[in-house]
Amino acid sequence: MKMFVGVGALAILLVACGQDSSTSSAPPAAGAPTTSASATPPADVLPAAQAYVDAVARRDLEGLVNAFHPDGRIVDVSRTIAGHDAIRTWARNEVIGGTLQVLKIVERRPDGQKLLVHWAPAGSDGWRAHYDFTVRGERVSVAELQYA
Repeated sequence: MKMFVGVGALAILLVACGQDSSTSSAPPAAGAPTTSASATPPADVLPAAQAYVDAVARRDLEGLVNAFHPDGRIVDVSRTIAGHDAIRTWARNEVIGGTLQVLKIVERRPDGQKLLVHWAPAGSDGWRAHYDFTVRGERVSVAELQYA
């Protein structure tokens, strides 16, 4: 009960100071889980990268594969996954069923962009990572996935 009163008092104090207790300007701690309901993704994610993100959200294996050029590749930390067949197997085994949220765009380039994301494989709280997408036309040619 004391905890409830303490949280209520904190909410009143924050409102009195002009802050809403349901939001915070401080970013979550590194590796802290986030949910898509708690943050608005950047609106200017490149369409090819957004196709990857959307496919993960829909659990759409073929959509994820088709976000890549047929000769596209993924560098997942230190492993390279190349071509649609290999990407399909990797995504089926390691991606589909997880959650992916774009937190911010870290870098913009003429040929792509690097995103800070929160990635959570199925059954885990997840972690922050950098997903660096190089695009060619409407599809991803290379996605480099690294811990943030």
